[in-house]
Amino acid sequence: MTIPSGKIQELAARLRSAAETGKAIAPIRDELAEGGVPAAYAVQQVNTEYYVGHGRRLSGRKIGLTSKAVQKQLGVGSPDFGMLFADMEIPDGEEIALSKLMQPKVEGEITLVLGRDLTHEQLTLTDVMSAVAYALPSIEIVGSRIENWNIRLLDTVADNASSGLYVLGGRPVKLEEVDWRLCGMVMERRGEQVSFGAGAACLGNPLNAALWLARTMVEVGAPLKAGDAIMTGALGPMVAVAPGDVMEVRINGLGSVRAVFGR
Repeated sequence: MTIPSGKIQELAARLRSAAETGKAIAPIRDELAEGGVPAAYAVQQVNTEYYVGHGRRLSGRKIGLTSKAVQKQLGVGSPDFGMLFADMEIPDGEEIALSKLMQPKVEGEITLVLGRDLTHEQLTLTDVMSAVAYALPSIEIVGSRIENWNIRLLDTVADNASSGLYVLGGRPVKLEEVDWRLCGMVMERRGEQVSFGAGAACLGNPLNAALWLARTMVEVGAPLKAGDAIMTGALGPMVAVAPGDVMEVRINGLGSVRAVFGR
């Protein structure tokens, strides 16, 4: 069943208000239930168009729900996606004001940067690999406009896949230099290990996640273009952030990246 456009606009405005005021809102999944996932993406698209119309620039996409365990928890069988904006990118090691975030948590991820467009139908894994210019270690700082992270699939999709900020490492690495399935990730908080994983945790291989996204973006009429960053999904469990935290992610073959949070 289709949800009226007025309702979609209302829910989108509610999420924007939460982001602007820093005051989280109650879950919205019940109000989206009749329209399902398409309705949740419609809310996301309304806010994407709103932000682009008000001067923000798209810089790529993020993939969520790449862990089979998380998919099972939310009762879904595929990932989701959200938009990355240029003003979400934070330089490696630059202090991040917690006032810019809502209920922040961090994840270690691999980010791929495209050197060529991925616009045609029936994309293959070799198409994706040929289009990737380089890879970087990254930290996604997720956040939720929904109270107490009380989310299900429709909540997070509508809320731009629970996006926040992201930090990219500064040393580009070619695809052929890394074993993408076996590359290990360790996240430390001031030297203490708080999360670990490997490329296989991300749909079996981060390149599989990138292929899913590329195909999906063609299907929805918003194909990936040269210069886009693709955050391929968490390699290990997310970790909550506290004032003064310094989080460092190291990924075999890719190097390291830090997120530094203000007090």
